[in-house]
Amino acid sequence: MKEAPKKILIITYYWPPAGGPGVQRWLKFVKYLPDFNIQPIVYIPDNPTYPIVDEALVKEVSDQAIILRNKIVEPYQLAGVFSKNNAKKISSGIIPAAKKQSFLEKLLLWVRGNVFIPDARFLWVNPSVTYLKKYIQEHNIDTIVTSGPPHSLHLIGLKLKEQVGVKWFADFRDPWTTIGYHKALKLSSYAEKKHKTLESKVLNTADTILVTSKTTKTEFELLTNKPIVVITNGYDVENVAKQTLDEKFTLAHIGSFLSDRNPMILWEALQELVNEIPSFADHFQLKLIGKISQEIIDSIAHFQLKEYINNLGYLSHIEAIEHQRKSQVLLLIEIDSEETKSIIPGKLFEYMVSERPIIAIGPQDSDFAEIITTTNTGVFFTYSEKERLKKTILAYYEAYLQNNLKVYPVGLQQYSRKNLTERLANVIVGFRL
Repeated sequence: MKEAPKKILIITYYWPPAGGPGVQRWLKFVKYLPDFNIQPIVYIPDNPTYPIVDEALVKEVSDQAIILRNKIVEPYQLAGVFSKNNAKKISSGIIPAAKKQSFLEKLLLWVRGNVFIPDARFLWVNPSVTYLKKYIQEHNIDTIVTSGPPHSLHLIGLKLKEQVGVKWFADFRDPWTTIGYHKALKLSSYAEKKHKTLESKVLNTADTILVTSKTTKTEFELLTNKPIVVITNGYDVENVAKQTLDEKFTLAHIGSFLSDRNPMILWEALQELVNEIPSFADHFQLKLIGKISQEIIDSIAHFQLKEYINNLGYLSHIEAIEHQRKSQVLLLIEIDSEETKSIIPGKLFEYMVSERPIIAIGPQDSDFAEIITTTNTGVFFTYSEKERLKKTILAYYEAYLQNNLKVYPVGLQQYSRKNLTERLANVIVGFRL
């Protein structure tokens, strides 16, 4: 007789129709958890304010998942009355450079960092605890997962752990106090201390910490003795027709292109290639998909590359996958700072299975540099390697001219969503890996 499925309650903010990278991790875990005899129960806001919406993702929600919804009060809804555009940009993580911020943007950032602690979803904590405490007791649930950011959701887990005694897994898709944008929030000393206090309490109360990178694990090991397990993001088997490669020599950046991710060495290298090689100028196209900050557009224009832009704006996830597979080269850019070495962009794994070469730029010793190198899916550069970057783009261009631009990946199966979910399931049921 088959054993009854183990029930787990997953508390997450980003869920279809939310778009962007934040939704993918638990959408895919929930898809595959029933294959490992685990019944996912997903708790989400009933009336969220999502900065990006992708209605097509609704079709990907597993029909075996139980979905719980509860109303949320969102300060961004109120902020939108005064400036919908600014509130939406800050909500999605697009923070203008300090010298270009308007008074209203500075005010919104100050409020975001000093009033909304740990983030703008803090008003959902107490109503959620009241709702879920009753549900947990009525349905005999003994295991919960909280996924952040927003890290307010970890405070829901903290209170449920204290009040009901459930087993609690705190999943950090990104770090908390060391995440790249944290310094831009204009934190007072009180607010900074409050963030760190809450972070420490979560890390030392949860039964197990889940993280997406080795660097985050190392960072958290200095703050807690609790078990920390690395489960990266990954790729899924997408039902996408075979794509015909772009006729142009397209370099495509897919996803939010934030102000701090401004790779001057890339723009300079491309400008030189355009000026030095006439045929390169004829073939080259810079394809941008997703939310692009104005600073990025201004920098591209400064290097006289604006005429080569094909700015497609935000596309659905499936359309983005199609462009990943038809573009000649894929760009992966991370902020050049110590704090971002731990960030492994979720799109990396979809990039890797697209069988298109990746040009990645980021800080020295980035976790994602190791993944790209070991899987043979592209080349990683620091922000000081302009000449090597230029030579690589030229080599890719010459291969493109010979209709021979391709990569030969190795070892990708370990990053499949189903294999990662099996690893997660083993951790949940007590088989430590």
